[in-house]
Amino acid sequence: MAKTKKQPRPKAETPKGFRDYFGAEVSERAEMLQKIAAVYHRYGFDALESSAVETVEALGKFLPDVDRPNEGVFAWQEADEDGRGDWLALRYDLTAPLARVYAQHRNDLPTPYRRFAMGPVWRNEKPGPGRYRQFYQCDADTVGTASMAADAEICAMLADTLEEVGIPRRDYLIRVNNRKVLNGVLESMGLADDEERSAAVMRTIDKFDKVGEAGVRELLGKGRLDASGAYIDGVGLNDDQAGPVLTFLTSKADDMAETFANLRRAVGDSPMGQEGVVELEQIATLLAAQGYGPDRIVIDPSVVRGLGYYTGPVFEAELTFDILDEKGRKRQFGSVAGGGRYDDLVKRFTGQAVPATGISIGVDRLLAALREKGRIGSAATGPVVVTVMDRDRMADYQAMVGELRQAGIRAEVYLGNPKNFGNQLKYADKRNSPVAIIEGGDEKEKGIVQLKDLVLGAKIAENATLEEWKERPSQFEVPRGDMVAKVREILDGQGG
Repeated sequence: MAKTKKQPRPKAETPKGFRDYFGAEVSERAEMLQKIAAVYHRYGFDALESSAVETVEALGKFLPDVDRPNEGVFAWQEADEDGRGDWLALRYDLTAPLARVYAQHRNDLPTPYRRFAMGPVWRNEKPGPGRYRQFYQCDADTVGTASMAADAEICAMLADTLEEVGIPRRDYLIRVNNRKVLNGVLESMGLADDEERSAAVMRTIDKFDKVGEAGVRELLGKGRLDASGAYIDGVGLNDDQAGPVLTFLTSKADDMAETFANLRRAVGDSPMGQEGVVELEQIATLLAAQGYGPDRIVIDPSVVRGLGYYTGPVFEAELTFDILDEKGRKRQFGSVAGGGRYDDLVKRFTGQAVPATGISIGVDRLLAALREKGRIGSAATGPVVVTVMDRDRMADYQAMVGELRQAGIRAEVYLGNPKNFGNQLKYADKRNSPVAIIEGGDEKEKGIVQLKDLVLGAKIAENATLEEWKERPSQFEVPRGDMVAKVREILDGQGG
């Protein structure tokens, strides 16, 4: 009789492109989301929590390749008797679900509808350093108004949000551009009806931050050699045709009025381009009226990311302080949020144009920025630990921890093997506990407890003299009835 093949044990490893988040990281994210939500709520936005799963049809144009519905998203087909079940997918972002929700419930929602949403999204893409297949987004959108006041408000709210979470003024800049201006540039070049060449120009513009003005000029013309020595074919425009693009990309001036004048020259006689410039002027005026100057929010035509998707104003929040890359070189931290006006998304469901504008914050990027600034990342304070000196008196220890919790103090009873007291203190250290409470038989008879200030003890152990050790004992006894008050006093002294 053949032996039954032994089933191999599963590997205890995180799936590729995913990661686990532990206590401090989860707490830091939750605290940040709470701060962001408070700003959004203050601006009059309501929370929305939609399903993590959408139909592939609803996700629509957000898919990298709609002919392969499981490409770019985590998708599966529901089983039915005919094998024609719906294709479902984990949400790719938080904007496509909003379009579906608004189209589905528009008769019951106010117009405009202002909502914010927070949560994980999933992308079935190649992972890399710092690039994961699951990450958090935090969005706010206004659906149902074409007023530039909505776009200006989004920018102002984003500035307030960055400052609220700990990014000080002068460490960030929100840059604003407009897709209509770029469309006007394409019209002035005579490419408005040439989809193929327009797309090639768009791709070239998107490389502006990497190759600069000279590189874009070459790519719009015959082409250029890249850093590896490979030759990249250009779009094939002559200098006159390429001129409006370069004027557009370099139109930002120190004076706002001069910037708008440069943009008007770039779009020429294009009605759409002129409309885009007017919209940017309106946004600048509305922001200035609220006290948001160019030190916080600036009109900047060099913002080109996302222009292929948005239909009007686009926004990008960039952190301007320097960090060191993996090779020790200085570079700016970069973008942590982006958004803009997308007036065609709801139309996919309703057949009617519905204006909408919004912003999406990359929560993990923003957390990383705060760690770089030293605003977060210190070890989180753990719970007060009530040690167990007599396992038969567990009820007494549970009573103690109950009193601490009722006083709003995070606390726990040691639930491991209490035989070795040293292991209990090692556990408290590993938990980063601020205080350990000790009550053995002698303490019980005397009506006292021993309190061990673990933070002070660690500091004394590092560099204290014998005299300082004696003068500042890290362990002392207090009456049992004063336990909660004394623990609170120690925590306040530690800043916890």
